[in-house]
Amino acid sequence: MELTLSMFLIVCPLAFLAGVVDAIGGGGGLISIPAYMLAGLPANVAVYTNKLSASFGLVTSTIRYCKNKFIDYHLAVVGIITAAIGAFLGAEFALVVDEKIFKILLLILLPLTAIYVLLKKDLEPKDTQNISRTKQYVIVSIVTLVVGIYGGFYGPGSGTFLILAYSGFAKMKLLQSEGNAKIIDATIGLCSLAVFLYNNAVIIPLGLAAAVFSTIGSYIGTGMAIKNGNKIIRIVILSVIALLFIKIMIEAGFKFLELL
Repeated sequence: MELTLSMFLIVCPLAFLAGVVDAIGGGGGLISIPAYMLAGLPANVAVYTNKLSASFGLVTSTIRYCKNKFIDYHLAVVGIITAAIGAFLGAEFALVVDEKIFKILLLILLPLTAIYVLLKKDLEPKDTQNISRTKQYVIVSIVTLVVGIYGGFYGPGSGTFLILAYSGFAKMKLLQSEGNAKIIDATIGLCSLAVFLYNNAVIIPLGLAAAVFSTIGSYIGTGMAIKNGNKIIRIVILSVIALLFIKIMIEAGFKFLELL
C-alpha cells in the first residue's frame, strides 16, 4: 500500500487521543482503528496495524503504573500467562473466523456492562479483604483468558473489561485493577502483534509513526487516572461502552443495507 502524508496527518493526532483514553479506562482502539480506516486502510489491516501503535502506548502506561506501585505482581504473572495463551488463540481465530460471533456477544454484554457501571456509583471495591488469594488467582486466570481471546481476535474495549472484572469480581483496588489491566492488555497486544507481523499484515511505517503519538497520549492519560481516580475512570469507561455499542450497531446497519 502506498503511504501518503494525509494518512499520517489523520492517524497520528487520533492515535494521541486514543492513547489518552486507553490509559484512563481502556477502549482506545475505538478511536485509533476508525482513524486508520479513515486514512484508507482496509478494516482488517487497520486492526492489525493498530496493534503496533497501541502496544507502545500500553507499555508506556504500564511502566508508569509500575513506578507508582499500582501493580499486584503475583496476579500479574498469572494474568500474563493466560493472556498470552488467549491472545495467540484469538489472533489465529482472527485470520480465519468471522468476527460476527464476537459482535453478537458484545451486543448482549455491552448494555449489561453499562447498567452495572451506572448502578455502581463507586467502582472502588469496599470488601477487598473478604476474598481469598486462591479465589483471586482463579478469577484473574479465567477472566484474562477470555478477554485475551477477545483482545487477540477483535480488541476494542478489552482493557475496559479487564478493569471492571478485576475490581468487580477479583476485588482489586481500582488503580491496582488499572495497573494490572495495562500489563495484560500490553501482553495481549504484543502477542497478537507477533502473529500479525509474522503474516506480514501490518503497515509498519504508519504504525510506528502513530506509536510515537500513542506513547505521549498514554503518558498523559495515566497521570490523569492516577490523579483523579474513580471519577474520571468511571466516565471514560461508560463512554467507551457507549462508543463500542454504537460502532457495532452502525456496522450491523451497513451489513443490513448491503443485503437489501
